[in-house]
Amino acid sequence: MEDMRMRKEGKEKEVRRKRGGTRGGRKDLVTVVYHARNIMKDDAVAIKLELIANHSSSVQREYTILKRLEGGVGIPRALWFGRESAYHALVLDLLGPSLHDIFLAHNQKFSLHTVVNLGDQLLSRLEYIHSHNYVHSDIKPQNVLVGLGHLRHTAFIIDFGIAKEYWDTTTKVHIPFCRNQRLTGTPTFASLNNHLGVDPGRRDDLESLTYMLIYLLCGSLPWLTSDHEKFSSCSILECKVNTTIEVLCDGIPVEFASILIYMRSLAFSEDPDYGHLRLLLHGL
Repeated sequence: MEDMRMRKEGKEKEVRRKRGGTRGGRKDLVTVVYHARNIMKDDAVAIKLELIANHSSSVQREYTILKRLEGGVGIPRALWFGRESAYHALVLDLLGPSLHDIFLAHNQKFSLHTVVNLGDQLLSRLEYIHSHNYVHSDIKPQNVLVGLGHLRHTAFIIDFGIAKEYWDTTTKVHIPFCRNQRLTGTPTFASLNNHLGVDPGRRDDLESLTYMLIYLLCGSLPWLTSDHEKFSSCSILECKVNTTIEVLCDGIPVEFASILIYMRSLAFSEDPDYGHLRLLLHGL
């Protein structure tokens, strides 16, 4: 493996991923992302560090998945993975700000044109990820970054640490329906089925994407307070169950309701009709 000589230039962000307390004996994981420079090639990169512990590494898992997805538009390049002192280190292409950061800078509201453009791009990203047998499991504004330079209008999906395969490549069948799982991902944007303990599938990525698009267009969601106070996942689920699609989509184009109705109608192993969803988006 090529030696990666880096100079650290500053911490970009700290990420604490909660997985419902413990998941499979794993406590909350902490990763730190730094800006750095490859001193051999003189190019800027991002380095994700994860403390080595007695559990499988989400960073190593992410490296494996990104290598399988390599070449897709809006998929970050994994440049190197290895051990650095007491850490697992993953070197990635440096990207720009997240949708969350851009959203805050634009008074917490995007135009319909911007939301449709993002929806179209991210639908294509998810279709590509799903075509490679993975579900992302944590679609949210913090996990969508824009590129730099000529890629500044390209949306990238990041953080594949809890992505999983939904298709058994050995048996050539969809993974079986399974309930009583812990919630994965972020409660605000999680699908109803994910809240209810159903293993995440393609439909759940798409439902999370729809919640995110509505959030970016409206500036909030019914289960968020004005100051985005942290509600428990149970409180968020209760609000989602009690909020009709009509109420959720009040004041925005009816196509969003049609998209969400379609998402929720999909069976666990059913193939989503991405073309149908794209047509609904283009009708906005």
